[in-house]
Amino acid sequence: MAYVISEKCTKCGSCLPVCPVEAISEGDERYVIDAEKCVDCGQCADECPVQAISAGD
Repeated sequence: MAYVISEKCTKCGSCLPVCPVEAISEGDERYVIDAEKCVDCGQCADECPVQAISAGD
């Protein structure tokens, strides 16, 4: 199950460098995670200062 980024994202960029598979990219309103690339490691969620990243449904 891929991680997802909610509307709480402030586009700070903290999640980008910690993703080991480069699944995160900048979207129009917030960063987005490519579900096909995500390996469910959770490093991005641990790094997010506003808790905008969580495991997807």
